[in-house]
Amino acid sequence: MADQHPMADAHGQGPEPSAAAYVAEPAVVSAIEDWRGWLAHERRASRHTVDAYGRDVAAFFRFLAGHLGFPPGLRDLDGLTPADFRSYLASRAGEGLGRTSVARAMSTLRGFFRFLDRAGLAHNAAIGAIRTPRIPQSIPKALTEVDARMAVEAVGDLSDEPWVARRDTALLLLLYGCGLRIGEALALNRGQAPAGLPTGAASAAKAGGTMVVTGKGGKQRMVPVLPVVARAMDDYLAACPYPLGDDDPLFMGVRGKRLNAGVVQRQVRRLRALLGLPETATPHALRHSFATHLLSGGGDLRTIQELLGHASLSTTQRYTAVDAGHLTAVYRKAHPRARRR
Repeated sequence: MADQHPMADAHGQGPEPSAAAYVAEPAVVSAIEDWRGWLAHERRASRHTVDAYGRDVAAFFRFLAGHLGFPPGLRDLDGLTPADFRSYLASRAGEGLGRTSVARAMSTLRGFFRFLDRAGLAHNAAIGAIRTPRIPQSIPKALTEVDARMAVEAVGDLSDEPWVARRDTALLLLLYGCGLRIGEALALNRGQAPAGLPTGAASAAKAGGTMVVTGKGGKQRMVPVLPVVARAMDDYLAACPYPLGDDDPLFMGVRGKRLNAGVVQRQVRRLRALLGLPETATPHALRHSFATHLLSGGGDLRTIQELLGHASLSTTQRYTAVDAGHLTAVYRKAHPRARRR
């Protein structure tokens, strides 16, 4: 089965918007392209992030052209009022977007207008008066320790190709054992394999039992690698039929190209059916499981924050709610007064 799905990005949102997608005067379209370039090269945002922001801005200008009755120019952006921005938010909500998506769209617009202001292209104070919709605090959906172990042990049974089975086992172990995002794992090259594996001269300078991961915004972090993860990676690389140099993808698809996230997601869906796992069992749930199980085992939040690559401790603190829920469930089941009706 094919490993590549070139028409979809990692979020399943489709291709990036072209310049023709922006319903605005040429000067505005040029400013948008400059802003996208700034995001990619100065802010080091990923291609998927830049494309997602581009789609948000394209949606805004489509609304604005209909709202004003003509494609807007830079001077028209100066004159937008709070009512104009609120109308845009109402239109997005009317299209069925959830509060999280509407909040992201507004955050994107604020960033775009700040860019215009710094570049001296347009200035609009009204956007600062718009409140972003409150985003409900989501609680990460982790697997139980038993379910996480079963998923890692069973994924190899889904493939008839021995090297693919070892690849999938190594990948899920990496997500669960090191807390990586699926995109971070699939972006790794052979030379970034866990230290101690035979990668040539590039591995000589690596400390044992660690690897460097590039996360969101191009930020790098060092994560420890458990021996079981390193052994699984070693088994996969020994069986991989493709000769891999340090700059080649670490995880290969059957067509000899970098493994696509959709393939991994499909395998985990098959695991759900095979093992009776909940619908929340996804590749990203293994990252949540990594953090939750560390916390329940006595890990401190600051350390877990560093391991996950979270910019803010408040993001990591969501896992305390998961752990508190687990403790409450144990208490209600075990305490004699809690069981009494």
